[in-house]
Parts: sequence; structure tokens; C-alpha cells
Amino acid sequence: MTELSKIRNFSIVAHIDHGKSTLADRLIQSTNTVADRDMKEQLLDSMDIERERGITIKANTVRIDYVADDGGSYVLNLIDTPGHVDFAYEVSRSMRAVEGSLLVVDSTQGVEAQTLANVYQAIDADHEIVPVLNKIDLPAADCDRVAEQIEDVIGIDASDALMVSAKTGIGIKETLEAIVHRLPSPTGERDAPLKAMLVDSWYDAYLGVVVLVRVMDGVLKKGDRIKMLSNHSTHHVDRLGVFRPKMQDIDELGPGEMGFITASIKQVRDTRVGDTITHEKKGTDVALPGFKPSQPVVFCGLFPVDSSQFEDLRDAIEKLALNDASFSFEMETSAALGFGFRCGFLGLLHLEVIRDRIEREYDIELITTAPSVIYHVYMKDGEMIELHNPADMPDLSKVDHLEEPRIKATIMVPDDYLGDVLKLCQDRRGLQEDLTYAGSRAMAVYDLPLNEVVFDFYDRLKSVTKGYASFDYQMTGYRQDNLVKMAILVNEEPVDALSVMVHRDRAEQRGRAMCEKLKELIPRHMFKIPIQAAIGGKVIARETLAALRKDVTAKCYGGDASRKRKLLDKQKAGKKKMRQFGKVDIPQDAFISALKMDN
Repeated sequence: MTELSKIRNFSIVAHIDHGKSTLADRLIQSTNTVADRDMKEQLLDSMDIERERGITIKANTVRIDYVADDGGSYVLNLIDTPGHVDFAYEVSRSMRAVEGSLLVVDSTQGVEAQTLANVYQAIDADHEIVPVLNKIDLPAADCDRVAEQIEDVIGIDASDALMVSAKTGIGIKETLEAIVHRLPSPTGERDAPLKAMLVDSWYDAYLGVVVLVRVMDGVLKKGDRIKMLSNHSTHHVDRLGVFRPKMQDIDELGPGEMGFITASIKQVRDTRVGDTITHEKKGTDVALPGFKPSQPVVFCGLFPVDSSQFEDLRDAIEKLALNDASFSFEMETSAALGFGFRCGFLGLLHLEVIRDRIEREYDIELITTAPSVIYHVYMKDGEMIELHNPADMPDLSKVDHLEEPRIKATIMVPDDYLGDVLKLCQDRRGLQEDLTYAGSRAMAVYDLPLNEVVFDFYDRLKSVTKGYASFDYQMTGYRQDNLVKMAILVNEEPVDALSVMVHRDRAEQRGRAMCEKLKELIPRHMFKIPIQAAIGGKVIARETLAALRKDVTAKCYGGDASRKRKLLDKQKAGKKKMRQFGKVDIPQDAFISALKMDN
């Protein structure tokens, strides 16, 4: 067992691409935790999709042994966290398990929106924070300016910030010394009842559920009977160990230590992140202050392109849900798309990652319906219904009012593009809360409706700022607004997959654009097809798709005009009858294109 004063638990926080995973690689390499022949880039990013996109999705941990200059041998537990806003819950729970953070800032780019968001989570968790300026080997590095920015924007003293190049290895020794001397050691009682925090869990095909724990008080040993305080389930610890990044078995974990356990648990659902683990007998009754379970904010339907693959899709989704407790799903059917699932995600990147994983790992082609958010529908009898899918909107005569989710968005952008950003937020019904400057960069804080953001806000923001803006948001709650359900009717039949919730002032413009788009996408039939957008019983936009027609008068040459008239009237009556009974086939790519609206 390691004594408490020789343990340091810390995480690395930063904006996307500021060099968290590379710095973790160097710390692992310079302490010889991994042999040189096993070393590879982004050692802790194990998923293909993480390596390919160059982002971290799951928080990972590693235990490093380090002998300091003062001769003491220390155990360092490092958690590498994601930088994307969609995986912010991964960051928040990693923070609660450690006592200090290295704040990595790119010395060429300075402080970005997610640097702020992640630092605030570290400050919330009472961390000691050591600023690290990375990429000092680049010619564009400007350490003084960035140190000043850290002091101005975040309010942390950056006078003794570490100068590091994680790529070339400059400053890594100083970083290790700073971790030992500037970060606090953990606290905990060895003799107290066991209190361990469940930091993360994932499914392994051979071991069942692997649980990452941080012991706060007491000792966890192999063979113990443990109890989860949230659902009182009990388990027998089969295996206990630490990650160096490969699994290595040990006999016990004492206070302040981090490691993993396996206990023949079948479902990741049974292991709630932030739960408290204790002994079955003589355990504690007081749970650690846990995390809030992650709430999905974006919903969308996933349907297989080939409907015979529905069972394969169910299989794939169930396996992914084993690994990702923040992803929720339920079955749904649609007249246009057949059987599929309505899934909940933490954001659009989360949705993309899950969709890519299903398509790549399970080889299923998917159709994704338009992302939507949860609305609160208040009925006249006082009942409140959560609306996940606009098609399920109750009868308007019984509805009192609707509330939509709002977010607080922080956008950091160079001065030159500020006007475009403010206009974009205004167009999306945003309310400006704050506008401040740090050097030549503006920081705008807006209150925005989430349904305007999930659609294509991020893409538009990147295009109006040529990629220079950074964006971060958090949910703030619900607010009443004048929202209506817009249905799309094709040949007077409503098409569920295309109904959307819109603000009443925008409905007409949006409806007209949808109808025009569908007119181009639906192939012509033998009869005239009206395409309409309607709110309740009122049509607000219409386009008519002309019929294909056969030239029935071709055989008439000369003679009385009434002969032609008779043939044309006969054709007209036939088309009228056909329109009553004819069915319109909407090709599947038309759904996808119609939903990818450019506003």
C-alpha cells in the first residue's frame, strides 16, 4: 500500500486540440511506464473513432510511478479527459475523483470557450490548478500574451505557468516536479468504513462490466462483498487492479488510490456513474455527493435503410448502450421509414459518434431523422407532458402553452467576425447577456433556444467565422414561447417523419422552404400532387407538383374540335379518380435532403 502523502491524483483539462493526449503520452513515456516498443501516439485513446477524429471521447486513466528529485517515490494517477462539450459529463465526474488539474493552453491560440467551461468544472470541484503553456516550439507561440489572457479571462495566477512542448518533450521533467510539489495529496481514513466512488464503467466481452473506482475511505480487497448505495445491489469482487495503461492485478486499494474492479456485473446500467460503493456488512450509509445522471438533450430517430436489418440494428444499439450509459433509446415506427429507434443523445457530436460507430462497427446503413429536443407541453387540466417527437403533439384545443429548453452559450471569436456572430445569434432568437473582450477576442454570452442550436448552428457559426470561433453551452432550463407544430402534407396525407416544431413567426418562411425543396425531390406521378405545410387546420404554404401526362389527342388529325375536347375531358376525369386513390411514393433520400434545410 502507498502512503497518502506519496499519492497525487490529477486530470488534464483543455480545449479540443490543445494537446491533452500528447502531454499524457509524454508523461507516460518519460517515466518508463510503457516500454518504448509499445509506445504509440494517443496511447490512452483506444477507440478507432477517437484515433481517426483525433478527439478523446471516453475519459481514460493510468497509474505512473515517479521518483522525484528529492528522492521520494510517488504514485501519480492521471485521468485524460475529453474536451468536447458533448462529453462534458465525462469531465465532471473525472474531476470529482481527483484533487488537482493541469490546465493545458495552446500558446499559439490562447484561451478558448471550452478551456473556460472545463476550468470552471475544476474550480467547482475545489482543484489546485497548474497552468501549462503547450506548443512553445512553434514559431507562432506567444507565451506572455497567453499567460496574460489566462489571468484576465479565467482569473488564475499564471506567473509561474509551465512552458512545455508535449511533442518534443521540452519541460516534461518540470511538469512532473510541479505535479509532485504543487498539487495536494489526497485525504482519507484507512480504518473508516469503505467509501469508493464509481468514476466510470464499460463493458468488456471477456470480463463483463469493468468498474473504475476511486477509494475515498477504507480499503477494498479482492474477494470482498460490495454494495452499491443507489440500488442496493450486492456483488463479489473477482478481480482488482490498476491501469499502467494495461491492466495489472493488485491485492488491495487503499484511501486515495484509483483502480478497477470486476464483479461479474452483467449490465453497465447497474453501475451508475457517481454511485458510492461500500462493503455489504459494516458499510457506510452516507453516500458521497454523487453526480446528476446525464440527461439526453437531443433526440432523433435511427432507421435502417434496408428494413430487413432492423434486428441487427437492435443488437448494435443494445451493445452500444452497454458501453455508454448516457445514451437512451426506445422503439418507434414510422409510416415512411418502417421500424427503428428513437434515441437520446447529449449533443450533436455524441449523435454523430454513435451513428458512425453503428455504421462502421456493425455495417448497417442508417437514416437519421431531424434532431429534435424535449418540449414541455402544459395541458389545460394542469398536466405536463414531455414531447420527444413533434408527431405526437396532442390536440391543440387541450393545450394551454408550450415551453422549450434554453441554453447559455459562450462564444469566443476574433473581433473581425463579431458582427456576423451577433447577427447569427439574433436570427436564432437569441438574447444577448454579456459581451466582453480579452485582447483582440470578444466573448459573447447568449441565451438561445436549444432547438435552434441542434440543427446546424455550429456549422453556420464555423462558416461565418472561417473556423475561428469556439462555442460551448450549458442547459439553463425551460421557458414559454410561441411554438407550433408544422405538419407537411403530401397529397393531403400528413407525413410524420417531416413534422417539426417551429416558432410561429418563422413558420411560414420555413414551411415555404420545405415545400419548395420537396417539390424538387419527389418524382412526378400521373396525377397532380399538392405539397402543403400546415399548422393545425390552416395551410401556410403550398407547392403543386405537375402531373405527367400522355398525349391522348395524338391520333386526332383534323375534324371537329369536340372530338379532342371529349378525349381530354375523359383523361381529366381519369386523373381526378386516380388522385383520389393514387399513392405517392416519397424516396428515402428525399426525407434526408428535406431535413437538411439551409435556413
